[in-house]
Amino acid sequence: MVQFGEIIEAKIIDENDLNYFAQKDGITFTIPKDSTEETYENGEIVEGLIYQDKDETNILQVELPDIRPGYYGWGRVIQSIYSLGIFVDVGLINKDVVVSLDVLPEDNKKWPRHGDKLYLTYQVDNKDRFWGVLAQEEDFNKLKRKAPARMMNQEVSATVISNKGVGVQAISVEGFEIFVHESEMEHRLRVGEPVQLRIIHVHKDGTLNGSAKPRAFEALDDDSEMIYAVLSKTPDKFLPLHDKSDPEEIKNYLGLSKSQFKRAVGRLMKNGRVTQEKEKGIFLKD
Repeated sequence: MVQFGEIIEAKIIDENDLNYFAQKDGITFTIPKDSTEETYENGEIVEGLIYQDKDETNILQVELPDIRPGYYGWGRVIQSIYSLGIFVDVGLINKDVVVSLDVLPEDNKKWPRHGDKLYLTYQVDNKDRFWGVLAQEEDFNKLKRKAPARMMNQEVSATVISNKGVGVQAISVEGFEIFVHESEMEHRLRVGEPVQLRIIHVHKDGTLNGSAKPRAFEALDDDSEMIYAVLSKTPDKFLPLHDKSDPEEIKNYLGLSKSQFKRAVGRLMKNGRVTQEKEKGIFLKD
């Protein structure tokens, strides 16, 4: 008796414009022609992974996906159904696997979202349901490698893989293990979330600390551009704000702290975009 989720051999018995049909133990399976580069003749034996897709069609998938029972890989989150769990694309044709809500955070706002990535495998129960199994720490060890000292201050692309109380653990596309403390986040990062990180510390064991916050000069650029835009829209190209202005006045006018204001104006002056008159304000430079 065949079991969904297994790799079997079956015999080609027919075809049409879109599909080949193969049979095993009296059960017929569909092989979509657009899922393989191979061509088959009646009577030929083919090997593939079997399952039932969303339309309850028996599928034999010849091109094996990276993720299958016993093999972990990166799946993409498709959708969430709060009464069931998360649906993940693991490379099957017209079929997702489900990560049960039983293994997800109680607060569904912390669940992975559409487009997030999860490192997982799946298992098939006695009702032929495919359940996603999230990787544990030891499963990630195969992906990890030590980071060189030159990674300091570099930007990397990473995916959050676990919560660690006061922060999260992430792994970069290169396999570097990165801890991000909650003080280095602009928002609480969730498991599965793709994130750009700046490396702020390289440990002797090759693990890293990262920051999801923009660099100081990047944040300054945003503030500077905002002040420049405000100045551009004033009739006389002037703002009556300066070093001696009350912090509350600056906050009310621009939404910036006084120190943010001073740094942003300093950068605009350095770039030759504004001038400042002592205790009067700043002017847009012609």
